[in-house]
Amino acid sequence: MSAETTTERVLRLLALLQRRPSWTASELATELAVTDRSVRRDIERLRALGYPVHAHSGVGGGYQLGAGTRLPPLLLDDDEAIATAVSLRLAAGGTVAGAGESALRVLAKLDQVMPPRLRAEVRAVHGATDTLLGPGIEIDADVLLTLARACRDAVRVRFQYTGRGGGVGGGGDLPERTVEPVRMVATSRRWYLMAWDVDRADWRTFRLDRMDQVTATTWRFRPREHPDPVAHVQRAVTEAPYRHRARVRLRAQPDQVRALVPPQVGRIEEDPGDAQEWCVLVVGGDDLTWLAARIAGLGFDAEILEPPELREAARQLAHRLTSMTAFPERTGHR
Repeated sequence: MSAETTTERVLRLLALLQRRPSWTASELATELAVTDRSVRRDIERLRALGYPVHAHSGVGGGYQLGAGTRLPPLLLDDDEAIATAVSLRLAAGGTVAGAGESALRVLAKLDQVMPPRLRAEVRAVHGATDTLLGPGIEIDADVLLTLARACRDAVRVRFQYTGRGGGVGGGGDLPERTVEPVRMVATSRRWYLMAWDVDRADWRTFRLDRMDQVTATTWRFRPREHPDPVAHVQRAVTEAPYRHRARVRLRAQPDQVRALVPPQVGRIEEDPGDAQEWCVLVVGGDDLTWLAARIAGLGFDAEILEPPELREAARQLAHRLTSMTAFPERTGHR
């Protein structure tokens, strides 16, 4: 058997081990059309290359690709290579500090070893794509890792927090927070942490870019029953920061409204009275006239549920719009 054939078989074996958590020797032998003895030899070749392949005996045993002390080369098929390269190009402009440079370095390495046909496909996708994302707020990668490990290991975290007013603690808030973190939630521009505030005894949402001196303690906590992190953060982002919270019934399907209102802007609920024809939009704002204009701009029939002041703001807006059409059209003026 030639060395080239052996190399190809070892690469196929690696691809199989990456495809699912565990394989028996017989399953691998069948997939590769070789004997169990050849599988064992190829497993040793992978281990010599730095791939930690674990063997488990007994019922349900087999071979499993584990995590090693260093990162060995990855084996990607065509679809995975294209998806990875496109994702890296998008990550180069991401919101994690330093991630852009890291993404570019990895992309350069991947581009170097890609076959020309795949490289051309990736560049075609990149050349035909623009992004309409506004500038995000960069987050220190160390903060992300610290919080991710704390969520995983259920340990308390301490940090200084700057509130909306710009002062430490947010103008009256405690300057140092001690929390039991549950989950991080990312939007297109910002990162948030949902956590149990130990001193306030309540679930809170924290923006990662307002955290400072983030430190994981050695205090382990028993995970509490908690609300859905995405829904909790969405509610905090769309309602809590604003002076007014509006609830409006719209004659539209929820998916129609979601296509126009991003999740970080408004929350859509099903209407218990008529789920087939109407839904409820919950959105926050500091100016009622602005809220009325945005709601009217969605283009759906709407019924204002709350606050009552929004109805008056809508009436005033309607009057202004009607007045705009009262002036005669001017033609030929300079």
